[in-house]
Amino acid sequence: MEDDSYFEDEEFSPIKSILGLLTFSTILPINVFTSIECMTKLTWFWPFIHLFIGILAAICGYVSLEILHLNSFFTAAIVYAFLMIITGYNHLDGVMDMADGVMVHGEPEKKIMVMKDSSVGAGAMATLFIVASLTIAGIYNILDYHFILGIVICEMTAKTSLLTTALLSKPLVPGIGSYFIRETNPANYFASTVIVSIISYLLGGFVGVIGVVGAIVSGIIIAVVAKRNFVLANGDVLGMSNEVGRLFSLLFMAVALFFL
Repeated sequence: MEDDSYFEDEEFSPIKSILGLLTFSTILPINVFTSIECMTKLTWFWPFIHLFIGILAAICGYVSLEILHLNSFFTAAIVYAFLMIITGYNHLDGVMDMADGVMVHGEPEKKIMVMKDSSVGAGAMATLFIVASLTIAGIYNILDYHFILGIVICEMTAKTSLLTTALLSKPLVPGIGSYFIRETNPANYFASTVIVSIISYLLGGFVGVIGVVGAIVSGIIIAVVAKRNFVLANGDVLGMSNEVGRLFSLLFMAVALFFL
């Protein structure tokens, strides 16, 4: 087991915590490590780290469309693959684990046990396929409207969905997810979401704001589903919220692009 005594007397550093979150969230060779307690103090800042990741994904999409002259569907698949790879498939296990827990019949304790089990069931595979394929379809849809900045918005607001679920949930301890849930409070959630909304408006106008609304709706739905099935929430629930949040943001923006 790795010795964590190095972090026992660690003082909080915003820069180190942000870089720690970036290290935790991506495969980028930042290699800045900090204690989970210090890192999660800036949970509210997570969307802005993924603003940067979304910009990289949008650049990837631009290269695919304008330089390589690939069609919108192929570009959408490449962008989704890029997002999964650069984030180290960080939340896909959460999608599968929560899906397995929800699908099984029984009391919350049994559902939590199944969710924590390392085996993968049919519900997990089917749910992952549905979320992934619909997300690719959502990216394809916004690219058809030449709204490539929607990629930036949906990646940033995926974390707003996660924060929404964290705010509305009680933590399952022990577990890494419990630290993120405990550090999410109404004040820092509100500040984070307002800034995300302003950035989304600057990037996409009213359509961008609708994308934020979609992510918030997703976070509420996942929180309600988790409460009904598990009572408490963990990192798998937050992971599901992130992936579904990206999807709902794309869905809401796609509908807004059609009507506006």
